[in-house]
Amino acid sequence: MKTLVLGSTGYIGSAVVRQLEAEGHQVVHLVKDASRLPAGATALKGDLADPAALRAAVTDDIDAVVNLATPTGDETVDAAAVDALTERLRGTGRAFVYTSGVWVLGVTGDAALDEDAPTHAIAIVGYRPRIEQRVLDAARDDVRAVVVRPGIVYGHGGGIPGLMTNWAREHGTGRYVGSAATRWPMVHVDDLAELFMLAVTKTDAAGVLHGVAHEAVPVAALAAAADLAAGGTGRAEPWSLEQAAQALGGPFAEALGLNQVVSGQRAVAELGWRPSRPYVLTELAGGDRG
Repeated sequence: MKTLVLGSTGYIGSAVVRQLEAEGHQVVHLVKDASRLPAGATALKGDLADPAALRAAVTDDIDAVVNLATPTGDETVDAAAVDALTERLRGTGRAFVYTSGVWVLGVTGDAALDEDAPTHAIAIVGYRPRIEQRVLDAARDDVRAVVVRPGIVYGHGGGIPGLMTNWAREHGTGRYVGSAATRWPMVHVDDLAELFMLAVTKTDAAGVLHGVAHEAVPVAALAAAADLAAGGTGRAEPWSLEQAAQALGGPFAEALGLNQVVSGQRAVAELGWRPSRPYVLTELAGGDRG
């Protein structure tokens, strides 16, 4: 398949591109700056704020579009981008895969939420559910619309766990925002990349999919593992929401303190997704980092 990918140079996007190319698919990168791409990569210039460039990039030979680009923070701009990217897909049955995230679910209880749960988005992703719905509505016009909601992504030293390791180095101990009872749904970046590939290539993939391999990882244990990764002894201490907000900004601090239990079983049952990478605590604490 020939797949147009936005956000292809990012943490998740790079992994998705590697996975698609490893399976023999052709990737067309839609980027602001092609200098970050490897030699020989096929690239077009554009970004989410340029609907004309987005529309022009979806040529008749593009089999699927994957939007992994970071949202602009402007709902009008992001909505226009969805409209531009899906315009030439309508009536064709071709796939449009949009990247959201589990933060749209808000605080959960102890029972793992699946894709049918209502959204209660926190501030940092406040308008994201409306963009999700805009994507899903394209299915009425014969677009194979898929919304992937990754959990907290880890692997290869990146993602928020990578930030936690840096905080442990800086402060001399692991730290987590809010309560030790907080849990995060998580996924290894390479497992997530495999889910995106399935969303692109499986003709029955549609609707919302949670990219979650581990439903509820305790953040206190994660912070302790980050301290080990930073060369410490595995200590962890709470970081008050107020102090974290001063250092990181209120919306991000709120997200880090979000207690969630989320299921990714739909992708397992319906698409045959099989997450297999090392557990985040094993990887951070010095186990297999692949």
